[in-house]
Amino acid sequence: MATRTTTTRTTRSVPGPSADQTGVDHSSFEDLVVAYFDCRKNKRNSHNALAFEQNLESNLFRLHRELADGSYRPGRSICFVVTRPKPREVWAADFRDRVVHHLLYNHISPRFYASFIADSCACIPGRGTLYAARRLEAKVRSITQNWSRPAWYLKCDLANFFVSIDKNVLRAQLAARISEPWWMWLANLVLMHDPRPGVQMQSTPDLLALVPPHKSLLNQPPHRGLPIGNLSSQFFANVYLDTLDQHVKHRVRARHYIRYVDDFLLLHESPQWLNAAHAEIDAFLPERLHARLNPKKTILQPVSRGVDFVGQVIRPWVRTTRKRTLNEGARRLAQMDAADVHAAANSYFGLLRQATGSHADRARIANIVRRRGHAVNHQLTKAYRAHSTKEYA
Repeated sequence: MATRTTTTRTTRSVPGPSADQTGVDHSSFEDLVVAYFDCRKNKRNSHNALAFEQNLESNLFRLHRELADGSYRPGRSICFVVTRPKPREVWAADFRDRVVHHLLYNHISPRFYASFIADSCACIPGRGTLYAARRLEAKVRSITQNWSRPAWYLKCDLANFFVSIDKNVLRAQLAARISEPWWMWLANLVLMHDPRPGVQMQSTPDLLALVPPHKSLLNQPPHRGLPIGNLSSQFFANVYLDTLDQHVKHRVRARHYIRYVDDFLLLHESPQWLNAAHAEIDAFLPERLHARLNPKKTILQPVSRGVDFVGQVIRPWVRTTRKRTLNEGARRLAQMDAADVHAAANSYFGLLRQATGSHADRARIANIVRRRGHAVNHQLTKAYRAHSTKEYA
């Protein structure tokens, strides 16, 4: 099998404005320290984080100096492939670059979050999957008047979302809200950086081949695509799709609408109205965002059949975990190494507890955990580590 090659193009850039040149706003050293502590919360034991921490003070001072005089440039990224739930590339920036992502995010995110609609749920503090599921359930109960009237839902998904994002469109969206020249310079540098030249591949060619070519960042033109795995990409994706949110709420006038990353859903009493809304959104996306819907993932059906969203299925008076998620969790717990069962079981218990109708699902997981030699509390919400590594039949 031929090894996939990467582009050797380098990112064009000019020295950024220094703090002295702009006289407006810039990062202080204290801001950088806060960004470092935010960044290391879940990355402290990684090789890059430990290397950065060995000479922490000098590394922070050097990074601050480079940012202040405009000589900072992003470093080398790592790329690897994950296979669950489906094959996709994950790009990990160097640790010092992740510190810069947090620095930028901490400064500019509040102004964007203040204008986001309450129904934008992903990668926003306090708006995770449980928030989305509860909010959608409240919307369904509202439009059906507590399940006493029929209603329909339209569920849509954007095709190849992260690798198809037009960075030129996104740069204009950022520029509309970031008035400080230094911060806009930094936002532009992070956004337009091409992580492909010099990338360190940590997956075999066989694994890389599992990713469809049209879903690989390696095959996109320079102005397309954000690397999955960076804080900046998650935040930029929300900025990008805020234009869609505003259009659906204020132009399409959808009263009941919710979005999680690139999955979004509209509710209405009339399927004809939803069909018209779908046509308007389908025309709007290519024109304004240079994006398109995935026709294979467009669903229009009555809410009484159940609404599958963010891993939960909403039915009359109950929310349950998606069966595919439950079955995969049960399979993995039955087959994984004994040393990993305790932590994985508690993770699944925590996930299942988010659904209101989870007792039978938790009982199924509990039985597997007991067979692997661990104890489970009476409420079926927590697993206790076995006193020995011996497994029981």
